[in-house]
Amino acid sequence: MKRKGIIFIISAPSGAGKTTLCKNLMLEFPDIKFSISCTTRKMRPGETDGKDYYFISTDQFKKIKDEDGFAEWAEVHGELYGTTVKELKKTEEEGSDLILDIDWQGARQIKGKLSDAVYIFIHPPSLEELEDRLRKRGKDSDETIKKRLRNAREEISHSDWYDHNITNDDLTEAMARLKSIVKTERCRRSS
Repeated sequence: MKRKGIIFIISAPSGAGKTTLCKNLMLEFPDIKFSISCTTRKMRPGETDGKDYYFISTDQFKKIKDEDGFAEWAEVHGELYGTTVKELKKTEEEGSDLILDIDWQGARQIKGKLSDAVYIFIHPPSLEELEDRLRKRGKDSDETIKKRLRNAREEISHSDWYDHNITNDDLTEAMARLKSIVKTERCRRSS
């Protein structure tokens, strides 16, 4: 009998290091899959449709939403993001563990539907460090950075209901904590 996969919900403010941690986690655990969300935002340099996100129009997004095709969806930084029910069912049928890289709004929506998922929040060391990281990325305007910092305060205020909180002040240490959570959850569910 195939084991039921574990869904790891990972949230963080933009620039906290969530993407790096998720990529490193999948290198450590090649059997963990990454849920590909739909988004209405424009593709960034280096991103691939169907690998990083499914880049769709606002009309396509609304159609899926109206047909109850999203397990969760949210508006973040003025763009729409959502995880399709189809994506979750596919992974569950395969018995694979799955990472959902979603914001707190989407995580809150899913919590009512997936109570057995594991909820992990990644914190930046401080808001000052977060601003420094966002500026060093060189991807956003000053106005966008200010907006992301305002949103970060809001996101962090919702981290108390997550199962695990990790502060990414040292990438090696944060990665060790994240790996420990995965190993613990796998052991807990295999007994």
